[in-house]
Amino acid sequence: MKAITLQQYGGPEDLELTELATPKVAPGEVLVRVKAAGVNPADWKVAAGYLDEVMEAHFPFIPGWEVSGVVEARGFDATEFEVGDEVVGYICKDWAQNGGYAELVSAPVRTLARKPESLNWLQAAGLPLAGLTAYQAIQRLGIGRGDTVLIHAASGGVGSFGVQIAVARGARVIGTAGEHNHDYLRGLGAEPVTYGDSLSDRVRELAPDGVDAALDFFGGDAVAVSQELLKNPKRVASIVDTTVTEKGGHHVWARPSSDDLGVLCALADSGKLSVTVDRTFPLAEAADAWRAIQEGHTRGKIVLDVDAS
Repeated sequence: MKAITLQQYGGPEDLELTELATPKVAPGEVLVRVKAAGVNPADWKVAAGYLDEVMEAHFPFIPGWEVSGVVEARGFDATEFEVGDEVVGYICKDWAQNGGYAELVSAPVRTLARKPESLNWLQAAGLPLAGLTAYQAIQRLGIGRGDTVLIHAASGGVGSFGVQIAVARGARVIGTAGEHNHDYLRGLGAEPVTYGDSLSDRVRELAPDGVDAALDFFGGDAVAVSQELLKNPKRVASIVDTTVTEKGGHHVWARPSSDDLGVLCALADSGKLSVTVDRTFPLAEAADAWRAIQEGHTRGKIVLDVDAS
């Protein structure tokens, strides 16, 4: 199979398109022929060695944790899926090695769900990791009907899902974004505000009594600004700022969950959750996809087209 690999920790310039053997399929796993693979900031951060202290990495290393594709073979006792089933997955294992930037990937069944019929291959590949990150952060804070929620970086890959999921649960959403993305956020159901200096003043204009919960999908001073606005300063979650727990909040790292992923797929098929694909790249141009996502101005998701045609 063809796969994008790294021989050691590195950046976009170190990615190589190589030929590798078909992955082994362990008990409780299936072999997925990949149609498309989502690209996320976590991909290049893991590849750069930022998580070396907490996650084993084995080389050659194939990046990528979210895919859409078709089940090609089953391991022992992998009874949840049949050969030919169309699936999506956040295929994160306990170590980093055999990811989704490849024509084939072995994936534990606990990381997969059936692909939403309403999404094409490219859209479906952009759902699992970013969607689970947003969903599990919202779950952690217990966001629901009647809450006013502040979402930082609301137009990005995770943020756009956070807006839609919170709205689907009956919350009012105020989302930060550049002015060029304000109409986009309105279309998702959020009230946009421009990020930057004096953000808290602009949020207060919309919510004079403050907000009930805050989701930091950006970093920087987002947690500090959120806690100025929160009625309960502990009701903040960040996927970027690991010091948030020291301030009484929650640090969220998405966990694979077939059940949670099934909820997201159901929301998509009900018309309450859409996936915006900002740009696509062929597998061989994964390095350009990384450079694009590192620029930090993506609206929605960047996806690798492995065989989506």
